[in-house]
Amino acid sequence: MYLIVGLGNPEEDYSNTRHNMGFNTINKISKEYDIEVNKKKFKGLYGTGMIEGKKVILLKPQTFMNLSGESVKEVVDFYKIEHNDIIVIYDDMDVDLGTIKIRKKGGPGSHNGMKSVVQYLGTDFARIRVGIGKPEDEDFIRYVIGPIPEEEKEMLDKSTTTAKDAVVEIIKSGVDNAMNKFN
Repeated sequence: MYLIVGLGNPEEDYSNTRHNMGFNTINKISKEYDIEVNKKKFKGLYGTGMIEGKKVILLKPQTFMNLSGESVKEVVDFYKIEHNDIIVIYDDMDVDLGTIKIRKKGGPGSHNGMKSVVQYLGTDFARIRVGIGKPEDEDFIRYVIGPIPEEEKEMLDKSTTTAKDAVVEIIKSGVDNAMNKFN
């Protein structure tokens, strides 16, 4: 069983921000594979279904971003999910706008949601970083939780579609193959 986690902010005010690329990717997976993400438990919204013949749990933590690990840990413990069957999707300023990067493991970088997940799980799980680019002349917080300029929306939409495809590739043929295909 795979646990696919999209990081984001649950409040409606943040739904159209760069910080919600994980949620947006989960929404696309949910739609394509007809997996409703509407059950409330584990400090999150989740749904179960099948992708490429494998059972999956889609999770959108409903904690504040910097507490996302609490939600993820509850699901991992309840379902006894192996860390190599976890995929976390999140926005990353260190990845160019419009691209994604897949990693097998690693640290959290500057992302507070990932800091929380790493605090609870360690570093040995796959992650898909959706590139949002770095701000040129505004502070980082306003950049990630502020409105997305019209000229970036299409690029970010394509990135979350690519992230969705990367999730499917990881499930189908493993992280290494997905890295070779998408990185």
